[in-house]
Amino acid sequence: MKTRILSSLVILACVGAGPVMAKGPNSPGASQIPVTVPSLSTVAADDLLKMREEEKVARDVYFKLYARWKTPVFSQIAASEQIHFDALGAKIRTYGLTDPALPGEGDFTNTDLQNAYDELSASGLTSPVQALTVGATIEDMDISDLQTAIADTDQAALKTTYQNLMEGSKNHLRAFVKLLRAAGVQYQPQYIDEALFDAIVGG
Repeated sequence: MKTRILSSLVILACVGAGPVMAKGPNSPGASQIPVTVPSLSTVAADDLLKMREEEKVARDVYFKLYARWKTPVFSQIAASEQIHFDALGAKIRTYGLTDPALPGEGDFTNTDLQNAYDELSASGLTSPVQALTVGATIEDMDISDLQTAIADTDQAALKTTYQNLMEGSKNHLRAFVKLLRAAGVQYQPQYIDEALFDAIVGG
């Protein structure tokens, strides 16, 4: 939902007139330079774990709403949420954290996100227009939480990942709001402020 892996090859020079030999990482006598893994503050780590599951909430809700209404936007954005989900999984591995994501669709470690999934899914199943409102709400929440996560970390690479995800969420919000407006419904932001919302969707 970009990680650079540092590798090293140690070149050993044989003593005397012998040639210079390159030893692989599994060769006898080969040495390895340890890779330093950047550390996250407790707050930043919690944000990353939450965002990983939050992307799963979005993906799983959209799967369910597409199955019910067959509205293409849900299938399309679910595929994008899978990319976001995978990107955050890679970051969790980079920082050596325990991945909270459960394999089952609609299953979450974070109880708040489990409740959010249950409520959003139930709401979206009531009508096609309400399903679009649920989509806009999810992206609204996602953007707000990404803003917090960006502010909470000093890791440039993680900030970049979050910023890329936020651009995707802005595109998703625009898509849902456009469809809602076509249906005669005006979405009111619940998480981000009106100024940012207007800047994203064009007023």
